[in-house]
Parts: sequence; C-alpha cells; structure tokens
Amino acid sequence: MPEPPAIQRHARAKVNLSLRVTGKRADGYHELDGLTAFADAGDLVTVHAADDLRLEIVGPYARSLADASAPAEPGTENLVLRAARALAQATGRPARARIVLDKQLPVAGGLGGGSADAAAALHALCALWGVDPGPARLAEIGLQLGADVPVCLHGAAAFVSGIGERLGPAPHLPDAHVVLANPGVELATGAVFKALGGQTSGPAARWDAPPRDAGALADYLARDGNDLEGPARRLRPEIDDVLSVLAARPGCLIARMSGSGATCFGLFAEPASAEAAAAQLAADRPTWWLRAARLVG
Repeated sequence: MPEPPAIQRHARAKVNLSLRVTGKRADGYHELDGLTAFADAGDLVTVHAADDLRLEIVGPYARSLADASAPAEPGTENLVLRAARALAQATGRPARARIVLDKQLPVAGGLGGGSADAAAALHALCALWGVDPGPARLAEIGLQLGADVPVCLHGAAAFVSGIGERLGPAPHLPDAHVVLANPGVELATGAVFKALGGQTSGPAARWDAPPRDAGALADYLARDGNDLEGPARRLRPEIDDVLSVLAARPGCLIARMSGSGATCFGLFAEPASAEAAAAQLAADRPTWWLRAARLVG
C-alpha cells in the first residue's frame, strides 16, 4: 500500500490585541481578559505516517528547541510531542508519526508559538490518524498542554478570559495588517508576571458593533492596553525602541506589545504600508525578527 500523504497545518502567530490581568488564582495562575487574533505568519507542522513517534525541528529557530525534541526526563519534551501523546491516549490510537516542525517564530516571543505548534499538531494528527474527538474534547486535550492551546485550536479572533482558556465570541475584524517585530531577545512569561508585582485591572472592553475598518479597530484598541507591557519594558528596554520605531512608520495606526513580549505589533490599514514598514525596519535593524502579515479575524 502507498504511504498516506503528508499532512500540513499552519501554526499562526497569536497576537494579543489587548490583555488585562484581572487577578491571581490560589494555584498561582493569573486571570486574564482580552482580545486575541492571529496573523498569517508562523510555523508549519507537517506529519507523516511512521512506525514510532519522533519530532524533527527545522527552520531558523530550530536550534532554540533542538534539546526539547529528545528530552532527558519525561515531561520536559517539546509541546508538539506532548500533544501527540495526549491525542493518542485520548483516542486510543498508537502514538505513531514523524512530525516536522518548521520553526519560523522566535522562541519566548509572546506570540504563542509553542501553543500554536501544539494546536497545529493536534489538527494534523487528527487528519493523519482519522480521528475526530470534536472541538470540545480537543479543547480539553489542549488545555492539558497549556492555557493558550484552546484559543490556538480555535484559530480565530476571540475574547479570552480565565487563564486564557475561556473563549467568547469576538466581533468580525476588518481587513487589517500588522508588522510583527522582535528585537532578538527572549522574555520568560514568568519573569514578566513577577515584575508586574501583583497589580491587576478590570476586564477588557467588549464592543457592541464590529469596527468598520482598521482605523476604527485602532480606536477600539486605544481604549485598552496590555498590562504586561510596562513590566516587560522594564525588563527589556529594547522594547521601547521597537514600539517607538513602529509607531513612527507611515501608516501605523497603533503600536503595542503582544502577550508577555518581547514581540510588538504595528497595525496598518494597507498591506503596502505594512510591507514598506517591515522592509525599512529590516534595513535599519538587521538583527530584528520582522514579518508583515495580514491579521486573521
């Protein structure tokens, strides 16, 4: 019999358009509230039929994850492998696949890359193995792996709350584009929350009507913010430079840090403006990671 064809799924960058920290639970997890969307830039997960389970990591950020593909201790392995084992256990299937992760997103960059990779692997393996747990069960499996995995499985704009696992419907987002910029630094989420020092705020605003265009979206976003931006900037002053040069580019409607950083985004109405901004920044800041992308609602 011929080998089943390889199956690919994109792991899109998760962009926190707004993010509020509303409290802290007894177990140490922080309660969050905000609007999450995705950009059509990210990693690529390819799964092949195999007699065992193995992970190959390629791409510009492969070295950052190479050790996690063959861990010394159980439970420390890459989230993609953990996702495969969790799905196999939940569906009664043998955990057999050769998984290739093309790592294009910076590691610890505030774009949910590991969670997006796990979500893409779950979707791809469901197709490869011919299983369909259903969205609710798949979200349960994803939550075992991390709080961001359910929204990455959803793959569309959503208001998130709880520790990030509760999803609410978001208004339709208008056609808009982003420039994603990382100054080449990693920033651990735990360190940013520690630097926040226990400060909390109210939930993010909910909108009665969808924004009519990218300018209106920027106006909505200006009413909210990212509570983690301040502490992240104190830990990594390079973020100040990212935000200032993004905001100064022609056509940039608003500049903000995503998630726990250090990646920031500039919002643009026109793809040409976003592409021109990314090209100019690449020339001015050759060590930065930069992508111009469409915002996926």
